[in-house]
Amino acid sequence: MLNASINLNVRGLKKSATLEINERSIALEKSGNKIYRFGLGQSPFPVPESVVKALKDNAHQKDYLPVQGLRELRESISAFHLLNDDVRYHSDQILIGPGSKELMFLLQMVYYGDIQIPSPCWVSYAPQARIIGRHIEVIPTSFESRWRISPDHLKTILKIDPLKPRLLILNYPGNPDGLTYSEIELQEIAEIARSHRLIILSDEIYGLLNHSGTHKSIAQYYPEGTIISSGLSKWCGAGGWRLGTFAFPKELTWILNAMNVVASETYTSVSAPIQYAAIRAFSMGNDINEYLHASREILKMIGNHLFDTLVKKDVRLHAPTGAFYLFPDFTSFKEQLYLRNISTSSDLANSLLKETGVATLPGSAFGCPKEELTLRLAYVNFNGRKALDWYSNTSLPTTDGLRKVCPEPFDAVDRIVEWIEQLH
Repeated sequence: MLNASINLNVRGLKKSATLEINERSIALEKSGNKIYRFGLGQSPFPVPESVVKALKDNAHQKDYLPVQGLRELRESISAFHLLNDDVRYHSDQILIGPGSKELMFLLQMVYYGDIQIPSPCWVSYAPQARIIGRHIEVIPTSFESRWRISPDHLKTILKIDPLKPRLLILNYPGNPDGLTYSEIELQEIAEIARSHRLIILSDEIYGLLNHSGTHKSIAQYYPEGTIISSGLSKWCGAGGWRLGTFAFPKELTWILNAMNVVASETYTSVSAPIQYAAIRAFSMGNDINEYLHASREILKMIGNHLFDTLVKKDVRLHAPTGAFYLFPDFTSFKEQLYLRNISTSSDLANSLLKETGVATLPGSAFGCPKEELTLRLAYVNFNGRKALDWYSNTSLPTTDGLRKVCPEPFDAVDRIVEWIEQLH
């Protein structure tokens, strides 16, 4: 009976869209096609050298570590959140997992309430909830609202059943849109959440990639009800290292304890050498601060160029404020696209890949209606090490100079523009 239930939850689910487009791109390249990889959102930058050295120095570490994580690492993460988010967590309130993705899965497993997910959102939130069997409340957003959930909209939804236990997932800077919330918006959402005893999972994995370096955590305004999710994959370029972190307020220790129990029966603990190396990463320092500054400036230059180029061609788009994503809306070309049998975002992504070699993901992969002509562009298809070296050795970095070093994302948007021009 249990197996039948699990099969029902998994039935109909497909492989993660981001992983699928990456594998498809690789296969097309092996067949001799020129592919511009705007699909998988993997950091293009290398892991900082001091962090790599720490991993090498700790390669001999072989013992099972505590399920909750290495104490020294949890202490460094506590200091990290105090420094970057102005929020104080005791090291006992930190949980280390094999990627924040796994921790999110465990959270949804142990939490008993509904899962609220603004749409568009990262591709794995909803599938995880479906696998576990949680009820999902999708909160649609729009281009006009900058793909952000508005405080008024949230208040209206919560009034329908104000006592229902809910977990709201916020992700900012966001995947797939590269946008963030204003400080006022965060304060208003926090006030509403507090009045309804709403639990917030604040997915801030891209927080340090806020292009202006001014990321604010909603935990500053709602500390007692916010869990901060972070890790090494995006700001530290270490996606394949698989280390994620959750920081809990004392009021939510019961969730931490439940997740700890499930972790002990599943992955046991995160790789020991990775945890020791992560101490160096979360301890920050001048070298990592310089690395982050250069990364943000490079991403800002590329993102703004792509934005300007597409907007000039009447694509509806918001300028990115963080991470490395754009979420263009091709509604302006709906009639021309329909004449080419393109009526869904999947049609749009497939046609672009086939006709231009630009690999993107359709908005439907992020929970948008399939007829909404949106795409996610992950502008990470360049050599991050070359870009960092160029930035550190250039007295006056310019977009034209960056293009000479890392032409791939610039060439990709040119292919998209040529394709748009053929629609007229």
